[in-house]
Parts: sequence; C-alpha cells; structure tokens
Amino acid sequence: MLKLKTRIGELPFDEKTEQKRGSELTSWARSGLDNLKSQMHTRIVIKSRSSTTNLCVSCKGSRMLCGKTRCPVLIRAKSFSRTLPMTDGLEVDGTCPPSVFVGRIGYPYVYVGPLVPPLHADTSQFDMPEVWLGKTIDEIISFRSLMIRGKHRVHVSKFQTAGKIMDSTLELALASRSTDVELMFRKKPKGFLFLDDGVQPFGPSAPLKNLKVDTTKWDPRLEKAYYDSDLKTRPAIMDLYRDGVLVTRIQRALSAGAFGIEENRRLVPTRWSITAVDSMVSKRMMKKIRTFPLINEYRLYESSHLENQFEILMIPDAWSYEAIEAWFPGSTWNPIGRNIVLYGDWEGRKDRTTYAKIGGCYYAARLAVCELLEKERRQATVIVLREARPGYIMPLGVWQVRENVRNAMIQRPLRFGTLKEALERISTQFRIPVNQWTRVSKLIGNARRQVKLAQYF
Repeated sequence: MLKLKTRIGELPFDEKTEQKRGSELTSWARSGLDNLKSQMHTRIVIKSRSSTTNLCVSCKGSRMLCGKTRCPVLIRAKSFSRTLPMTDGLEVDGTCPPSVFVGRIGYPYVYVGPLVPPLHADTSQFDMPEVWLGKTIDEIISFRSLMIRGKHRVHVSKFQTAGKIMDSTLELALASRSTDVELMFRKKPKGFLFLDDGVQPFGPSAPLKNLKVDTTKWDPRLEKAYYDSDLKTRPAIMDLYRDGVLVTRIQRALSAGAFGIEENRRLVPTRWSITAVDSMVSKRMMKKIRTFPLINEYRLYESSHLENQFEILMIPDAWSYEAIEAWFPGSTWNPIGRNIVLYGDWEGRKDRTTYAKIGGCYYAARLAVCELLEKERRQATVIVLREARPGYIMPLGVWQVRENVRNAMIQRPLRFGTLKEALERISTQFRIPVNQWTRVSKLIGNARRQVKLAQYF
C-alpha cells in the first residue's frame, strides 16, 4: 500500500489494485505506435505538447510508464487506423450529425468547418452528448474519431462575408437533422495525435477547397433567433433554452455566430461557446432560485459514469455553490503524478466575477443543479464532489460532467436529518476519506460552524 501526499494530507492509494483494470494490452498495443504509423503511410502526425513526451517515446504503449491503466495515444491511433482508409483521397461524403467546429488557435483568425463521418446513416448521436450517458470511453472515442474535420480560415468578425464555405457551415449549425455533405479538400486528411491530455479526441482533418450541403431544414426556433437581428445574444440563448432546444445545439449555433445584434455577431471558438451557454443559463436561473423557499432536509444525489463518481450534497441554506474535483494518479489531468490532487472553487450568495479555477466543468455542473432547483422552486446550498479515477484516461469534454450531474438530479435523493449523516453516506461511496473533502470544502466548513436560530427553541 502506497501513501500519497497531497496538499491537504496523506491519502492511501493501492497502486496494484488501481492499475489492474485494463492492464492487459492487446496485440496491436504491444506492437507500438510505430507500426500503426507505418500502416497509415505517415498520415498519423504526432505532436508533442506536454511533459509526458519522453515517457511516451520510451513506452510506446507497452509499459504504461505514465501510470494510466490504458494508453490513450494508442486508443486514438487505433480509431484513426479505422477512419483513415475511408479518407484516402481529396473528397469525402457522408452524413453530418449536424456538427461544426470553431477553433481558437490564431484568434481572431480561426479555422471553422463541419465535422462529417464518412458514412451515410442517421449520425445524430455522433455529436449529441445528451444521449451519451451509459456509453463507454471507447464508444465515444469511436464517434469522435470518425468525425472528419474540414477547416476554413476566417476572421471571427468578418465571417458573414467569408464566402460559400462559411455560409454552408452556418446552415449546418442551424440544421434540425442529419444532412448529407460532400467535402473537397486541398490535401488528404491527416490524423493528429497530440501527446497532451488537454486535447479532446477528434478525427482526421484537412483544409477545405469546397463544401456542398444537401437540402437541409433548419430548426425553426434557431431560425427565428438567427433572423431576429435586433435580439441580443443572452436573451436569444435564454429563449431557446426555455423552448426546449438542447444545450448542445445552442452552443453550436452560438459558436457559428448565429445570435446577437447583426453588426456585433462573431464566431465563438467551440470551447468558449460551451462554457458561455452553461454560464449564461445557470446565472439567469440563480436569480430566480434565490427567491425560492429553502429545502427542509439534507439531500444527497449520486451518479457514476466513465470512472467518475459524483456526490451532490444539498444543504438547507441560502443559495451558494461549490464544485470540488479529486484526480487520482493515472487519470486524465494527473497522468504521471504520485499524488491524489483535490481542488475546487465556490461562490456565495452573489454572482462570481472571476473565471472558476476548475474551468468549464464548474459551470456545466452548476447548470445541472440549477435545473432541478428551478423545477422544484426551491433554494439550497449545493456542493458538487467529483472523484475522477484512474480509468478516466483522457479528456472527453465538460458534457460528461453536465450529463452525470443531470443523471444524479433525476434520481430519488437520499434524505438526511443532519449533515453528519449525509457525510457518512458520502464516505461509503468515495475512495478518498470524507475528512479530506471537508478540509477542502469552504461551504461544508461554513455549514458546520453556522449556528441556527432553531437550536435555541
């Protein structure tokens, strides 16, 4: 048994137990990344961006030097080995889910274009995280790796005059269903394997020469917001959310510059648009939640998916929110660490004015808990606790936090009369001792110290 030091104490970590799952490498993994590269005629490009590069070169997926249970680079390479033979030319046609991607490198000049799998079928689930709960990491990577990305360079504030490729991309961003698309490239698509845990899995990509989109039908709700050139972005997003448009579709349309006063419209990098929508919608909900009566018991909601365990604690007190994450060695954001890392951020009864330390996951979880409280017309102090275990070997996107917490919110909550009882339940679900969580949590500390008027009656 190995004891690992964290900034808040010593936590037990059984290395053999944690690495047992998935430790048996398949034959293709043992052969190493070089074989896959040669089979694809150098169309898999390896780029190094992290401190793990030397480990990757030495390991080649056969020795698990990074501490992960499976090699994320080889998993992505295996997916590319299936996709690249379908793109051995300058043209690809398939059914777009629909899906578009706006990059952020080089801002304000960014690459924008559709994501299209090279097959004709109902591909809607390829870019609909709302239906991914229950799917394995390998299934999700398979979806993402099949999505071939066409790239067209555009200035974010001049996209409306950028030509036919941009116009067609916008059509796809507003589409209500899968649409047949033909991509014509300037060069053969290549698969980029970044030796970096910060990059989400994606398929091969290449610069676009032309783009043809079959007749498509726009979502009438998105279409209405698009043509209302006097409607500001925030009200447009809230109207669409209230009308039942999926958060993923709102984020996609915002990214493609579909909302806002016409002269102020611009492209928004996909990564930014996701957090922007989560933040805007939940912030508006919070204003209403603060006016509702308090819940009258301690509640605990639970969910587990993709080696992430979530415990959401609601305390009968005025609205405050906190999110704390724990990353085990070998997990996505702690690949070569010897410590279990806990960190988080919180906000009190007033809106926060700075970006949360833990990034987009903070706002994704906040949206999910606000949805329930607004529906029940109740107010509470909410603490979202997340344990990311070694099996979570690569980043899949903040969607998995939003959908995991949403899944917890639709379950029947466990109800307790005291905070102590709720914490005792949490201790049975987490591998990390509950006292370590309480040391980090600002809001649990507040709840323990606060003296209630009811105690004197």
